[in-house]
Amino acid sequence: MGIGDDIANNAKEAVGKAKEGLGDALNNEKMEAQGIVDQATAKADKVKDGVKDTINDIKN
Repeated sequence: MGIGDDIANNAKEAVGKAKEGLGDALNNEKMEAQGIVDQATAKADKVKDGVKDTINDIKN
């Protein structure tokens, strides 16, 4: 939707990558998995926001 959503999604994806990397380095499978989930959630939110933008563009 807006630039704030983009920033939030990018931040969540970056945190997810960091968690995944740290979990891998520490051999902590739970943290690594949480990082992967955070990244997937952020990517899904980006797609959702893109669909909303497209729908709004079509309406206007």
